[in-house]
Amino acid sequence: MAFAEKVLNDSSNIQQEDIDNLAEHGFSEEDILNIALTATSRSFFSRVVDAMGFQPPPAWLDKLQAKLGTETFKTLNVGRVYSQE
Repeated sequence: MAFAEKVLNDSSNIQQEDIDNLAEHGFSEEDILNIALTATSRSFFSRVVDAMGFQPPPAWLDKLQAKLGTETFKTLNVGRVYSQE
């Protein structure tokens, strides 16, 4: 998780040491690439959605919260705060 956060918040300071640390925990080069791609694509998508002012229908949010549980839903709901009203 720390690597993904660093990719998003401080990518110009990623060092070989960051990569080596993941490799020491059993991640392959492909795994590490997938972590970086997943983090950045999620960030890209969220920023585009925010920039376009997308507001999901409240019913979508209700269904998603029911599936994920309130705590996970709140953890994943970053960026623009959506109203369920």
